[in-house]
Amino acid sequence: MEIREQLSDKLLDKTSKKCLLDIEIYKQRALVYSQMEGAIAVLSDMQENKSYIYKSAAAVELGLNMGENPIEIDSIWEEEMLKKIHPDDRLKKYIHELRFFKLLEAMEAEQRAAYSVVSKIRMKDKNEEYRWVKHRMFYIYSPYNGRLRLALCLYNIALSSSSVPDFMIVNTIKGEVLVKDRLDYKNILSPREMEVLRFVGEGYASKEIADLLSISINTVSRHRQNILEKLKVKNSTQAFKDSFY
Repeated sequence: MEIREQLSDKLLDKTSKKCLLDIEIYKQRALVYSQMEGAIAVLSDMQENKSYIYKSAAAVELGLNMGENPIEIDSIWEEEMLKKIHPDDRLKKYIHELRFFKLLEAMEAEQRAAYSVVSKIRMKDKNEEYRWVKHRMFYIYSPYNGRLRLALCLYNIALSSSSVPDFMIVNTIKGEVLVKDRLDYKNILSPREMEVLRFVGEGYASKEIADLLSISINTVSRHRQNILEKLKVKNSTQAFKDSFY
């Protein structure tokens, strides 16, 4: 199964008990974020499988078509934005999203609103060159059915690569970092392990990865085991998929 399909299966709300939150309130908040911060704001509705994209002038710098504001799409995946993200960073974004989801799922409902994700990604700009972008993500849970209802992603052009952390989960109320560097893979994994991780995330089997990298399947298996141990996840292929996707 493709990584996006696995993410959709976990994130989309398929419960029969509907959330009654007023989406218009959150659409207004997304609009204000984009206007006040010069950001691109993406509000995704997990119940309706829709997204609303609000663009500021920063969109022009990233070579995005301004168009209507907001743009409404019938998917939680903002293709116009995602296709501009560096492939390695796009995979890490998906992994971060599921890590964050699993963390909040394990929390008491009243604690969840305090947490958000801050990370940096590379996105192509209007000149087709990669620029650093600050990415923040917030989850809004339904008080009616307890399920994840909305995700708000904010994209701001960063001053420099050093001005934004690679990945953090923060408690914005207490001003504390809950998770830092655990998913800064380049600080943990070797370049070859990073390649293997990327191919696994894209759905390739070990034999296919071996062929693509011109290495033996035993070497691929060793790399995968090293990844599991270094990232402290369960030591089986299925557990690896469950943990990352």
